[in-house]
Amino acid sequence: MTGTTRTSADLDPRRRRTLYRSWHRGTREMDLIMGRFADAEIGTLTEEELDDFERLIEVPDRDLFRWITDEAEAPSNYDTAVYRRMKAFHQHGAPVDL
Repeated sequence: MTGTTRTSADLDPRRRRTLYRSWHRGTREMDLIMGRFADAEIGTLTEEELDDFERLIEVPDRDLFRWITDEAEAPSNYDTAVYRRMKAFHQHGAPVDL
């Protein structure tokens, strides 16, 4: 089970692979964080943004989760527009329905 709600039929091979990797991180929490963002944004990312997102996929779950939840500051080489977009995508003031 991936959890994805998006079809990959309209995506090029690189974006399909990235979408898959977003939903298969290792921990369910990071699958939901990366996967839901990818479902919503993968089709509109530029090539440079896709490069940045793929770099984020390589970050260990524990580290990336700490950055997203503000337990630690993201290093400057990962604090990109895509990272900030993903973080903002998941910020809200109400409880999350999973």
